[in-house]
Amino acid sequence: MTDKHEQVRKQVEETYAGLVTAKQSCCGGGTPGPGKVAELAGYATELEAHPEAGASSFGCGNPLAFSGVDAGETVLDLGSGAGFDLLIAAEKVGEAGRVIGVDMTDAMIDTARQNMERAGASNVEIRKGIIEELPVEDNAVDWVISNCVINLSPQKDRVFAEMSRVLKPGGRFSVSDMVVNDLPDWAREMAAAYTACIGGAVSESDYVAGLRAAGHEDVEVVDRMEYTAEQLASFAEGTADAVRFAELAGKVHSVRFTGRKAAPASE
Repeated sequence: MTDKHEQVRKQVEETYAGLVTAKQSCCGGGTPGPGKVAELAGYATELEAHPEAGASSFGCGNPLAFSGVDAGETVLDLGSGAGFDLLIAAEKVGEAGRVIGVDMTDAMIDTARQNMERAGASNVEIRKGIIEELPVEDNAVDWVISNCVINLSPQKDRVFAEMSRVLKPGGRFSVSDMVVNDLPDWAREMAAAYTACIGGAVSESDYVAGLRAAGHEDVEVVDRMEYTAEQLASFAEGTADAVRFAELAGKVHSVRFTGRKAAPASE
């Protein structure tokens, strides 16, 4: 990583360590209280089963909704955070399956491991690492999931390439993330907008192009939600930036992308 990329990574790590400690949110609703962000993202039923993990969810969507994950499969979560999606995946793959979470923030990893222990999720392993250099073997997983994390990477092409590397041929992904259109320069330059999952986001078309360039096929957008001015203002609730965030209405969406790693032609 370049010095600039390292600075971005450090900024994100410090911000999220503070947020998980305070049980605040970033990507989808200011600080409305435990679980509210996860509920907005489409997790109402899952929150009932895992209220503690849901209280620390920072997601902007539900990548496992209707994903088709089967028992016995291996699922990898990029930027697994406090482990809410890990628990949902663990239930889908069952005792014969395996779930791997990768996160770079010690506070997140500690919280996730506590949540796994509390839930008795023995089929989950959490590894420390960055999503641009995944600590996962080649062709090792059936599914890659991620929830409002890739937008934070300053090297999205490397993330998409890593997804392809670790997926088995024909393996699938379901990624929920933020996308933007015509974002003004001030939002690109504002640190608060970056850690709020907006400043580092790319357009939907660029996201799709990046996935395809990395060797993924059947790339589709299966869900899309546009953030209202009120929701965007809540990202900076209680600060002078709230009005500016509201000005981004119509430019910021939460989107779920699905697709698969291309299989060899003989298959």
